[in-house]
Amino acid sequence: MTKINSINRTSLMPNYAPASFIPVKGKKSVLWDEKGKDYIDFGGGIAVTCLGHSHPALNKVLKNQASKLWHVSNYLYNKPALELSEMLTKETFADKVFFSNSGNEANEAAIKLARKYFYDQGKPEKHEIIVFTNAFHGRSMLNITAGDSEFQKTGFGPLLKGFKRAKFNNLGSVKKILSKKTAAIFVEPILGESGIIRAENPFLSGLRKLADENDCLLILDEVQSGIGRTGTLMAYMGYGVEPDISTLAKGLGGGIPIGATLATKKISQAFQPGTHGSTFGGNPLACEVAKKVVEIVSSQKVLNGVMKKTIAFHEKLNNLSKKYNLFTDIRSAGLWICCDFKKIKTKDFLEASYKKGLILVQAAGEKTIRIAPSLIINDKEIDEGFKRFEKAIKSCL
Repeated sequence: MTKINSINRTSLMPNYAPASFIPVKGKKSVLWDEKGKDYIDFGGGIAVTCLGHSHPALNKVLKNQASKLWHVSNYLYNKPALELSEMLTKETFADKVFFSNSGNEANEAAIKLARKYFYDQGKPEKHEIIVFTNAFHGRSMLNITAGDSEFQKTGFGPLLKGFKRAKFNNLGSVKKILSKKTAAIFVEPILGESGIIRAENPFLSGLRKLADENDCLLILDEVQSGIGRTGTLMAYMGYGVEPDISTLAKGLGGGIPIGATLATKKISQAFQPGTHGSTFGGNPLACEVAKKVVEIVSSQKVLNGVMKKTIAFHEKLNNLSKKYNLFTDIRSAGLWICCDFKKIKTKDFLEASYKKGLILVQAAGEKTIRIAPSLIINDKEIDEGFKRFEKAIKSCL
């Protein structure tokens, strides 16, 4: 096989920059590569493997469903999709759910739903979407338009029309661009790719108020922040602000591809037969696994554990920062943590971490890393991970 980090990099398109090793097995928060070397996983597949690797309960339901039914078209109901939708509506603000395969698709559906809702209300002029600085919503044409990365937009124009950008955590900037054409305010309650930046409580509650006063919808992108990551099943629950539409993916399947767009009954009526769809969305395999994920993560034991583990991570990161004069800032929203190095470059630290057997995640900026481990990572794995973290630090100083 061609060396993974070479220019040719196998027959895969070169849009990723993978590490030089290939994981072949995982259990709990440990991965093993082809040569048998083990790695503590502090990255969680970018906040996806919320219950670690090869969780026995997920394996059991996956194998059981695989022996029964893999796929039917959406001209037919399937039991796992019906049951998962019921679980999500019971646990959240939503009355209805649309299933897809990724956060990208879930966000696309959310914007389509908002626009179609106002069209059906006889208000086709209400089509504009307010988005925010430093946002990330996915890589489709709609989502790079809604996002705020010039790099991700470059070369893919012309982009979509009907999007207005305000400043994150700045209500005044939203008020300036709100108009009779505004259909929705589309925001991440916590900016993930930009480095775990929380929406301030007055900002999010202010957006809810502005939406109500101006006959527009509030859409929360919880693709990364949802499914227990912040210590509540969805991040909006910690703010006490309910959206009209919200999106889930990443942790929802625990590693199995699935996305979901959640909405109130009134708004959901805009998606009548033929208006939107997904060939694989809501397939029995993904939904059966997601059911078990939601069941486990929504338990108070797991959610309480997230906050306890968050404190442990903070203590260890702060101790390392004091010992090595390491970080300018440490930010978190539950087990979703971001660290800004004073001197070390992200690229160098990630490479050093791989060599020491530790997996982390890059964030925006040349000196920022993210940590998004399994929500049930155990103390032994945390301790071993930080031993390797410290070894990586020493090799970079």
